[in-house]
Order: sequence, then C-alpha cells, then structure tokens
Amino acid sequence: QVQLVESGGGLAQPGGSLTLSCVVSGMSLDYLAIGWVRQASGKEREAVACMSSSGGTPFYAESVKGRFTISRDRAKNTVSLQMNNLKPEDTAKYYCTADYTDDGCATGVFGVAYWGKGTLVSVSA
Repeated sequence: QVQLVESGGGLAQPGGSLTLSCVVSGMSLDYLAIGWVRQASGKEREAVACMSSSGGTPFYAESVKGRFTISRDRAKNTVSLQMNNLKPEDTAKYYCTADYTDDGCATGVFGVAYWGKGTLVSVSA
C-alpha cells in the first residue's frame, strides 16, 4: 500500500516562496509517477506538475511554468515542489498523487491511484 504524506504548506506573501514535500512509502519512486494536484475553493482540480518514474522531463501547468519546480530525492523517496514567485491565485490545497503508470504524466492528464491528504497553501499580503 502506497502512502503519501505532504508537508510544507502555509502562508506566503505574493512573490514569496514555499517548498512542499511528499514523503512516499510502500513503493520506490522508480516505479511511480508522482504528481501534484491543487484545488482552490470553489474551483476544479488542476494538475500542477508531474514527474515520471524515470525522472524524465516533468510536466508543468502553464499557470506555474517558470515558477514551480518538481524534483525528487530517490534516497529519501521524497518528491518536492519548489514554488517561487507565488501569486494569490496559487492559493489552494495541494495534493501529492501517485500512479503505477507514467501514462499522461508528460501531458498533465495523468491517472491517480493514491492521494495524499493535502497541504494548504495560502498566498496573501
């Protein structure tokens, strides 16, 4: 059973930075595509980033491209999302996701077999 535990959310000012972490247990990252999905209040879920099991070129939503960076630490079985130049519209609950297939990871239309419980990011002056 794969478990995902997110951390790192909080309050940031516009232009600030936060780093989210997702600790993965139960399966090596070498066999999982890991994504970040966010949901703002009253809005639909949005795929933000995805990294395939091979660690190849990640996917980023247009809304975060150039500001967010997904990375992984295979030794710690952890995936991080570095978020820079935060904007109020980045305010949302961010979920770490995992799937056994890389299908769709490169395009942002990826399956989700497991969800973390999410971490809240709030960007406000």
